[in-house]
Amino acid sequence: MTLQNIKQLPISLKGAGKTDVRGQFAALCYRIRNDKPEVLLITSRGSQRWIIPKGWPMHGKTPGECALQEAWEEAGVKGKAIERCLGIYSYNKFIGPEKGIPCVAMVYPVRVKALAESFPEKGQRRRKWFSLKKAAAKVSERELKQILKTFDPKALKR
Repeated sequence: MTLQNIKQLPISLKGAGKTDVRGQFAALCYRIRNDKPEVLLITSRGSQRWIIPKGWPMHGKTPGECALQEAWEEAGVKGKAIERCLGIYSYNKFIGPEKGIPCVAMVYPVRVKALAESFPEKGQRRRKWFSLKKAAAKVSERELKQILKTFDPKALKR
């Protein structure tokens, strides 16, 4: 049995609060234009840094489903998530002006079929398509830069 044949199970968060879980699921939202992949970056609400959509685990959803839900809420993405983690990156999530918690985000690919005009966080963020190289240059997190530089959508079909 290969890893590709293993079904991802939904997460159970019974008895855990969001602040107890410091792992997040992130969406690497991509499309193919002129035979080249492009990724969708969004700005963070506070500092307006370029990031990818991400959020806390959700009870009863798989990691890919969580990533897709965050992509919808934060960027208006309509698409399909693939339950294959591309990698992880770490960062500090700032909850208040001085309080930050260390987080690890697991990145899941999301093939974008369309972008909605209206979505929950519209007006709070900007969104923009970038080549892989330009996207890697825009994000701050070293591990995320590497994930973007090496992302190959063709490898997802294997």
